[in-house]
Amino acid sequence: MLIPLDTADSPGALLVPYPAMLNVSYELVEHVSWLIYARRRELNSPWRRLGCFKQALLALAHLRKNETFAQLAAGFGVSTTTAWRYVDETLDVLAAWAPGLHEALTGLGEGDHVIVDGTLIPIDRIAADEPYYSMKHRRHGMNVQVIARPDGTPLWFSRATPGRTHDLTAARAHGIVQACLTRQILVLADRAYQGAGATVRTPYKNHREQPEQYQQFNRDHARLRTPGERAFAQLKSWRILRRARCSTRRIGTIVQAVHTLLTCNYLG
Repeated sequence: MLIPLDTADSPGALLVPYPAMLNVSYELVEHVSWLIYARRRELNSPWRRLGCFKQALLALAHLRKNETFAQLAAGFGVSTTTAWRYVDETLDVLAAWAPGLHEALTGLGEGDHVIVDGTLIPIDRIAADEPYYSMKHRRHGMNVQVIARPDGTPLWFSRATPGRTHDLTAARAHGIVQACLTRQILVLADRAYQGAGATVRTPYKNHREQPEQYQQFNRDHARLRTPGERAFAQLKSWRILRRARCSTRRIGTIVQAVHTLLTCNYLG
């Protein structure tokens, strides 16, 4: 079956569906399909063009492989608009299960420590979109903060802010610094967070003749902080977050949806 696709880049192009594998577990697809089923019952909308399982599979293919809505529509035999609507609904369903900041910190207190870091989600923007341009990364994107356990397990991801936002500014705006200070949780962070407060430990600035104890502190600090990179590695294993083509307003929802998927423990 050939499906015509008229676009500005390739007018008259044909999309050819083909069998492919999605590297997520069957249990994860089934779990998402049950969440969709609950939403349909809530909306009293039992009949759809696709069943709950196929809608879950369609949305996961979009998140995991970053396939376009036209490609998804061709593969699942629905219109592009329907594919977009199914993905949008599934994102909202998943994002609603992501923990809030205070919920994520429940159970942690004085004597515990977490890792805080920021990353840039690359986006398609032009030079005129200055608020989204990160001077640090030399590209357009959205800033996302993470709080991770010492082993790198993500506890919480923030909403997305324009890429120009400094990590310390973002951490303060999201309430991360205050929330950890209130609970007396020690925070390990990189130099971008210097000046955040007494509970936030950052490396010493590099000087030509830095005392040995400072150098040793920086080495130990880096060793303890490095596992935090695993949180972003898990996040960006979902290819949609390697280069997002959607509205910047939806990126935060996508991050929250992916966090919910990461906590399902079905990825193997």
